[in-house]
Amino acid sequence: MRHERSARVRDGDDGGRLDVAELWAGPGAGPGERATLVQFSSAFCAPCRATRRVLAEVAALVPGVTHVEIDAEARLDLVRRLEIVRTPTVLVLDAAGRVVRRATGQPRKADVIAALGEAVRGEAGPR
Repeated sequence: MRHERSARVRDGDDGGRLDVAELWAGPGAGPGERATLVQFSSAFCAPCRATRRVLAEVAALVPGVTHVEIDAEARLDLVRRLEIVRTPTVLVLDAAGRVVRRATGQPRKADVIAALGEAVRGEAGPR
């Protein structure tokens, strides 16, 4: 995904998988059948609100994709483990829970769709 000036984008993570079950606190929520958009946000982050809208729109457009937003302050365990250093940070997970794309800053809708295409086609390969 491409972002504004100070954004940072990279492929995947350290090669591990994220146990997507630990991302949801409430009943009825769960990972996407094809991919999951995970957004780490903070309360006073204006780009986080815009990112929430973009990711929700994309998730509604693409069948089998779920968007979940995580309060970074409430989930410091995940923040530390995943080395989240700023908000918003977006992780694109494939159906197996592998992080295929990771980006910081506010994403463009087209870039999110492109990253999802990679996740659902399996182009990321084994990590």
